[in-house]
Amino acid sequence: VFLQSVDSTNQEVKRLAAQDAPHGTVVVAEQQLTGKGRLGRVWSSPPGTGIWFSFLLRPQLPPSKVSGITLAAGLGVCMAIRQYTGLNALIKWPNDVIIGNKKVCGILTEMGLNGTKIREVVIGVGINVNLKEIPSELQDKATSLYLETGKTYDRIQILAQVLECFEENYETFIRTCSLSGMVEEYNKLLANRNQPVRILDPNQPWEGTALGINEQGELLVKDEQGTIQTVRAGEVSVRGLYSYV
Repeated sequence: VFLQSVDSTNQEVKRLAAQDAPHGTVVVAEQQLTGKGRLGRVWSSPPGTGIWFSFLLRPQLPPSKVSGITLAAGLGVCMAIRQYTGLNALIKWPNDVIIGNKKVCGILTEMGLNGTKIREVVIGVGINVNLKEIPSELQDKATSLYLETGKTYDRIQILAQVLECFEENYETFIRTCSLSGMVEEYNKLLANRNQPVRILDPNQPWEGTALGINEQGELLVKDEQGTIQTVRAGEVSVRGLYSYV
């Protein structure tokens, strides 16, 4: 489904899902008026500059496994950008894609339930492609493919590549109900790997060194006592890259 303008592609997919749209439905918009990222942050989506899209999934999985799909999507975007542009795109766990220490893509996953069963999973992706200017308040945190290379890119080709990479990752994930088939590739592209991180746990923030992810998509972090802990949710701010407060 292609739209010139929409409030957000995630919202449109949710509306279509309520009308029994099939698994695999993709909504792409030239412009989002109220695009959002994680924790309700605004995601700027000006027309003609990026790829703003969401897709509808109806997986037969327990809800606890959905976070793995988000990681598979992040890996798919990262792989597609690397293949199409040659840029050294990396992943900031769990699903931001960065280039040169700045964010070029954000992913937002939302889930609808029927009781304890998944009704639908909506994954929204925003990629800054031909954006020539970044708002001043975000210049140290965000970039675009154009700003990194000075080249204008074919957004349709990149979208096709992203969907192809994600589909392959998704089918691998569904077969095993884990990230076992992607852990090696994901960790190879993980910007956090072997980097100091601060875990913003609401109970007690702590610091350690990120080692990579496991088959469940959890981040393995060695704390200051040398114990390896698994991190499932919450913000991880990465020293030396960037952090969102």
